[in-house]
Amino acid sequence: MAVAFHNLNSVSGFKKLDEYLLTRSYISGYQASKDDITVYSSLAKAPSAEYVNASRWYKHIDALLRISGVSGEGAGVTVEGSAPITEEAVASPPVTDTKASAAEEEDDDDDVDLFGEETEEEKKAAEERAAAVKASGKKKESGKSSVLLDVKPWDDETDMKKLEEAVRSVHLEGLTYGASKLVPVGYGIKKLQIMLTIVDDLVSVDDLIENYLTVEPINEYVQSCDIAAFNKI
Repeated sequence: MAVAFHNLNSVSGFKKLDEYLLTRSYISGYQASKDDITVYSSLAKAPSAEYVNASRWYKHIDALLRISGVSGEGAGVTVEGSAPITEEAVASPPVTDTKASAAEEEDDDDDVDLFGEETEEEKKAAEERAAAVKASGKKKESGKSSVLLDVKPWDDETDMKKLEEAVRSVHLEGLTYGASKLVPVGYGIKKLQIMLTIVDDLVSVDDLIENYLTVEPINEYVQSCDIAAFNKI
């Protein structure tokens, strides 16, 4: 079923998008798709740091468009009433359109017209987004790194096979898993050492650990993660 967003460039729109991305890396599925491009292109500007999840997603899609492009088809997304608005428009209602009826002029201040003519700034932003989408098929080289990650279980009763399966279940654009092995650490406890290859501009190891490997449901098996080795390729 297609996802629908309304008034993305309003405060409520940014909040809804941020809440939606709280438990998701992409608009639909487990890889970047045309759905992400649709929502990205509907935003007048990058979400502020206040919207942590939406800001993370926007930067990731922006990097993909500049570096590797987006090929996933997606499940379909609908964006309605997403005409860009300025911060001033959010703070106070704009001047009423001259064609508005007398009844509309008597509406509450909350009834803001979001569908007026585009300003020069809005047109420029739209042109820049269109250029980014057009250039999404052009790839350029990006640095890669090889990472050796130590993944520690809670105790000696932790199922290490399920722990490794949980770790490898995290799929991110620019992240590739390599060989792994179990290494004794004492008192019958073993840790998982696993090799990762990451595209530097797409994957942050700190973000991978903090937002994926040590949160539910994976933290049922994983107690902590440490970077044992980090080398540029």
